[in-house]
Amino acid sequence: MLRKSRKSLLQLIFLCIVVYFFVSLLRPSAPKTFSWNTIRYKTTAKSLPEARGTCPGLEHTSKPALVVSHVAADGDTEWLNRLSSKYNLCIYEVDAPSDPTVTNLRVPANRGHESITYLTFLIDNYDSIPQAGAVFVHGSRFQWHNDDPLYDNAATLAALNVPSALAAVGYHNLRCDWNAGTCPKDFGPPQGSFENTINSILQPWSARSVSDAAMPQAFAVLFGGDEYLKHGKSKGLKLGRSDSLRSQCCAQFVVSKESIHRHSREEYVAIRQWLLDGYGMSRNSNAAPRDDRIAGRVLSYLWHILFIPQQNGPVDLDELNKQACPSAADCYCRLYGKCDLRCNLGACDGQYRVPPYMRLPQDWAELHKNDVYDVHEPGVKALHGRLYPKAFEP
Repeated sequence: MLRKSRKSLLQLIFLCIVVYFFVSLLRPSAPKTFSWNTIRYKTTAKSLPEARGTCPGLEHTSKPALVVSHVAADGDTEWLNRLSSKYNLCIYEVDAPSDPTVTNLRVPANRGHESITYLTFLIDNYDSIPQAGAVFVHGSRFQWHNDDPLYDNAATLAALNVPSALAAVGYHNLRCDWNAGTCPKDFGPPQGSFENTINSILQPWSARSVSDAAMPQAFAVLFGGDEYLKHGKSKGLKLGRSDSLRSQCCAQFVVSKESIHRHSREEYVAIRQWLLDGYGMSRNSNAAPRDDRIAGRVLSYLWHILFIPQQNGPVDLDELNKQACPSAADCYCRLYGKCDLRCNLGACDGQYRVPPYMRLPQDWAELHKNDVYDVHEPGVKALHGRLYPKAFEP
């Protein structure tokens, strides 16, 4: 009798487990939400960098600011001068020799690639952001990540319709094609997954694997501050093992004045200090990774979280991902006036393709440096070369 009762009890337990399993599968899962609304990181630095990053002309301009993170290796900036009738140029010389007499367009350190420039602009020009908004770009004209058939940022910026780009949510990545970003569903394992952690250990040379593995902790520190560091509270701050944050490559975007002012100046100071605190003899172990490739790439995931407006309350991850990855067709039409393209969800014919090994031929800039674009008639250009040289033809 006892044996039968025990058997019946085990069968009942097994049945309950099966029922619970199927109910869990059929029940709609609750949205994953995160407390990514306010930057709460607190620096341990005894002093903050002096303001030397002001951009002349912002107080009276009706044009959007063009914020350029330029280093000597990017080559000359003559190509940017041709855009001055459309933009108020703010060209930061990131690796310029230290000169205390220079009080404009300087950054406190050459850290985190373009992010140090972007943050310095936001901090030192917070009260002078143009009503027309701001565009943030890298300093080289030709790069594999520029979303243009010729990888030419002069063409991209000449064609960019800033008001249209900002009309929907006040922010837009300049890239429309989904290659190289995390928009495609098969981009790789979730950033906080065990697989990604293992990849970052086995492939320490891979900036992508290592930065993806570092990102969940970095965001928890930035948005959680003392609540995370002292009390160990990670719920709503740290991506789980199966959570994927999607975004476009490659930290070039346009943003409205209103979206910038969604966050206080002190928040941008905190992000920059998180970046700066990760370097030097007094390095803070909770701050940015020492490797610039990693720190800069972690912050490249942050911009759309800061600038895409969310409902009051926690950030819905699924909704954020949808907003961060509009279809290529909608993007090309909205940003560049190319509205009759043949497209699938993430790419359009003839607009962009990843070059071999993500590198342009050595003579690419020389071949196309004389291409001129009309900023008053976006997309119109006098072009002397072919669309693709032989190295890029099938």
